[in-house]
Amino acid sequence: MKRSWWTLVEQLSLRLKHGFRSGLAFTLMMTAFFLLGISSNSYGMEPVFVVDEHPISDTLMPEKLPLSFYTFDPEEYWAEPRESYWLNFSNFILRQERIQSPKVQSLGNWADRALSGANHNLPNNASYLRIGFATESEYGDPAKFKPEVRFRLDIPTAKRKLRLVIESESDELIPLEERQRDRQLTKPDRTSGQTTGAVRYLSQIGDAINLSNDIGARLHFPPDAFWRATAEKYWKADADWGLRAQQRFYYYHQDGWGARSWFSASRDVGNGWRFWSSTELEWVHRDSKFVAAQIFSTAKRLNNRSVITPRLGVLGESQPGWRTTAAFADLTWRYRVYSDWLFADLIPALTFPREESFKDQGSVVFRIEMYFTGSVNPDFMN
Repeated sequence: MKRSWWTLVEQLSLRLKHGFRSGLAFTLMMTAFFLLGISSNSYGMEPVFVVDEHPISDTLMPEKLPLSFYTFDPEEYWAEPRESYWLNFSNFILRQERIQSPKVQSLGNWADRALSGANHNLPNNASYLRIGFATESEYGDPAKFKPEVRFRLDIPTAKRKLRLVIESESDELIPLEERQRDRQLTKPDRTSGQTTGAVRYLSQIGDAINLSNDIGARLHFPPDAFWRATAEKYWKADADWGLRAQQRFYYYHQDGWGARSWFSASRDVGNGWRFWSSTELEWVHRDSKFVAAQIFSTAKRLNNRSVITPRLGVLGESQPGWRTTAAFADLTWRYRVYSDWLFADLIPALTFPREESFKDQGSVVFRIEMYFTGSVNPDFMN
């Protein structure tokens, strides 16, 4: 491109030398020089776009945010808060979350650095503290209001495959029926949990099976040593169905060994609903029997604050022969009250236990739960 412009200039110069000094020739020469200057820099020229930027304060004005962001009516945007005991209490709870959540996460980070000898902690620290207050009302039984506390200290060390896990309760120490109906129950109905501590080694079998081995003890005197191994895999059967399988073996010095097999299948069924079917079989060594559970459930996120989950379940055992021990149905409505750490549950349930000749036992559980953690966005469906 540049060469062609120089050729044009040379030709005009020759014409001038031969006497063509007209105004037209001079004009053409100047035009050529002007275009030559443009072409020499043409590779650097790009279109210019003017972006109309708005101040961030205008973008975040209450009138601009979607209605789903608020839990009050638009006309209440600028209303002054009313003095009340509830407002003072809620402000106290909000302050505690801001104060305590960093402390819970910092404890895990400190322990991570202390155990690994590193100056920096690793990410994916899954430590949490859950504090709840639940009330349950049954047929002919007034409501009971009981506190609940659960915790986990999950510490990744400098060895990326090695973790220290301390938790208030372990799955294999809780009866299968209780695990499946956990959200229906309040503290008086649950098995008294015992804190456990373990060192966990993470590995993989192939590219898809996650394997973990835990060696630890129940933290009481005298300690009850245990070992457990868990293998888990997730895969897609086709475009619709997702499958997950888990196999666990464990041994406790006082209770003996046990094994648990769990399998689930899930898929979207339309209109925002997702369907799950899960099957679990467990060997209980101290009772020399199998226990089993079959659960069908669906879930739908109604909006950015609430999830509804209806379930149907059947429980059984192998002694004195294979038989049904209970059936149940429940509906969980979980509402995110504030941010991503304060939740409310409303759970009406019907249970048909064998010991009551399968007569229906109704209950309604209301629970307020605070979830203190350093995670940015825990899944509020759980």
